[in-house]
Amino acid sequence: MYVIIVGAGNVGYYLAKTLAAAHHEVLLLEKDRPRYRTVSEELGEIVMQGDGCEVAQQQDAGFARADVVVAVTGSDDDNLVVCQMAKMEHRVPRTISRVNDPRNEVLFKELGIDATVSSTKIIYNLIEQEVGGGEVIPLAALQGGNIEIVEIEISNRSPVADRPVADLALPKDALIVCVIRDTRAVLPSPETVVRAGDSVIALVNAELEHELRDLFAETVRSGS
Repeated sequence: MYVIIVGAGNVGYYLAKTLAAAHHEVLLLEKDRPRYRTVSEELGEIVMQGDGCEVAQQQDAGFARADVVVAVTGSDDDNLVVCQMAKMEHRVPRTISRVNDPRNEVLFKELGIDATVSSTKIIYNLIEQEVGGGEVIPLAALQGGNIEIVEIEISNRSPVADRPVADLALPKDALIVCVIRDTRAVLPSPETVVRAGDSVIALVNAELEHELRDLFAETVRSGS
């Protein structure tokens, strides 16, 4: 698999290093000459100096035969341009973009970027889980949609403990697909009772994840 990474900051550097170690064909494209020199001293020929937003540089880098183009610069504008040109000019099958401002994620998806990663949003969600007392853990996002797969740990203080699935007021775009109990996975029916110690696997619209977290959040007892 041929992977082109645009942007040799820390994310691009470690991604290129990891992919190369896994024996993938990798090219790391960096427009800043001093940064290019620093990174190429360690990674060698897999690093190329050039502007990933320029057609000529993209042609030299081999965008036309790339299986994946990943844009991880510090500029959302540049990342969007790189991925759109990869799609429209070079017919790259899959594009992945870093999104620095999470408010831009919707725009990126509307403009056809296959996958986005927002470290800001991930860290924000982790903080929300800590503050809210919920135990909703994002596992993955489904390709081409806004659906996330999440795992929810059921504590003995969760308001859903000892209640059947049919009684849970799930958000409208949420579905419980599996209950893991004592290391055994169970496909739940409406009559399945959720118990403390269970792990619940659910599909949920990413925008409604906070509603799911509120549903399963621990009840704070008086004096605790």
